[in-house]
Amino acid sequence: MATRGLSPDARLSVHLDAICSRNRYTSDPAPVIAELIQTAGDRTDILAESVGTWVGYFEDDYIGTLCGALRELPGLEPWIELGQHRRAIPDHRTPPIEGHESAMGWSTGLG
Repeated sequence: MATRGLSPDARLSVHLDAICSRNRYTSDPAPVIAELIQTAGDRTDILAESVGTWVGYFEDDYIGTLCGALRELPGLEPWIELGQHRRAIPDHRTPPIEGHESAMGWSTGLG
């Protein structure tokens, strides 16, 4: 019988991402890290993947306190690199159709 919804691993990853996002502007990262570790339990692999990807994607000057502290967790580096790579990928765009205007009435500049 097929199950519906997210797998337990995916649910854990989403939960860990939510903890990071909810606390992104903290000035005291210690309780956040404790919550992440407690939530992940023995799934340190998911903790490293989720937190590392989150740090790599979102890190900036505004959330440097949390990201700096999270970087101390073991095993994050390859996941941080993946998050940085994903952040660098340009947004997807629909290619313009020659001779048509956009929904906003702007010319595509083609044709």
